[in-house]
Amino acid sequence: MNFDLPPEIAMIRDTVHRFAVETLRPHEPLVLRREAERGFTDTPLLPPEIEAELHVKARDIGLYGIDVPEEFGGQDLGALTKCVVIEQLKHSIVPFVAPPDSPNLHLLQSLCRGDQVERYFLPYARGEKRASLALTEPAAGSDAGAIRTSAERRNGRWILNGTKSFISHARAADFLIVIAVTDPAKRNHGGMTAFLVDKDAPGLSIPSIYPMIGEYCPYEVVLDNVELGDEHVLGEVGDAFGPLQRRLGLRRMEIAARCLGFAARCIEMMIEQANSRSTFGRLLADRQTIQWWIADSWQELEMARLLTYRLATRLDRGDGDLRTEASMVKIQGTEMITRVIDRTIQAFGGMGVSKELPLEYIYRVVRVYRIVEGPSEIHRWVIARDLLKHGQPSS
Repeated sequence: MNFDLPPEIAMIRDTVHRFAVETLRPHEPLVLRREAERGFTDTPLLPPEIEAELHVKARDIGLYGIDVPEEFGGQDLGALTKCVVIEQLKHSIVPFVAPPDSPNLHLLQSLCRGDQVERYFLPYARGEKRASLALTEPAAGSDAGAIRTSAERRNGRWILNGTKSFISHARAADFLIVIAVTDPAKRNHGGMTAFLVDKDAPGLSIPSIYPMIGEYCPYEVVLDNVELGDEHVLGEVGDAFGPLQRRLGLRRMEIAARCLGFAARCIEMMIEQANSRSTFGRLLADRQTIQWWIADSWQELEMARLLTYRLATRLDRGDGDLRTEASMVKIQGTEMITRVIDRTIQAFGGMGVSKELPLEYIYRVVRVYRIVEGPSEIHRWVIARDLLKHGQPSS
């Protein structure tokens, strides 16, 4: 195996790193203040005019359409490049995403048919529309097969009823990808269907937000007799579960990539602190405890990065079922950053938990990562189940 990034990806990495440091980081004090002040509201952490400026700059340096196929106007650079881009963007706490958001992109690309391509997929691929996946429900978190939102067939139409919870970006989305039960007897074995629901669809409402830790601000979504035609069915009726699992696997890789970027930022800050801060007449860099924190953090970052890059490479190669690998990178990435940020805060002492620095913000942001897209406990179960059933893989 070649563990070095190809020169073209390394060049993109360096470009995005400069963007994160020179363009995103100057906005960090604003993000920290707005996050602290928004309380129980969904005030965006970046004012719309600043977000628009960042999008213009990102487009100018080639950060749009990284993994969009060339035939649809993208760069077709693949999962590994997108993974590297996400990692470098997270050298800053500014919540900027290079459009389009990959998991929904690939889900739409694989399932959109006919007019759906022009109406949903292409505008999404160009960054002109936003989408939100509406899957989780009050009684169905990690167990997606337990969802209760129903889609009943009446007089040649689909009638959707149900409540979704913790739905990210719901109010900002132009359309939602709603997962509903079309055959209660089959459920996740052929009874779940995806629907494209426009934000102004009669009966669709987003009545409340869930004020959360860090930057995470999800919503409740209510479907009250939402009436849709067959043209709003995404993919085949009853066949949503398989494509959905592939979509979730891609998101898990992206979360790991975010963790890599945050961890690199933390280690950078910890090294700078160790080389500049003195206690009792000696630099922190001379203290064995600090040395071990830095050494352990770097090793753990490198190991998580190799595992994440391997998954991205396999996705680009078109390998088959990668759910177990996605579970592995989700666990290793999120638990690695948990340890690294904790050590970094400890190295800074009181300043580590102050809002003068981004560390306490990172601490709260990454705590969410061990829950969303499947908690660590579920992913350990997935890995163990696979090993117990099939044994160890050959590679």
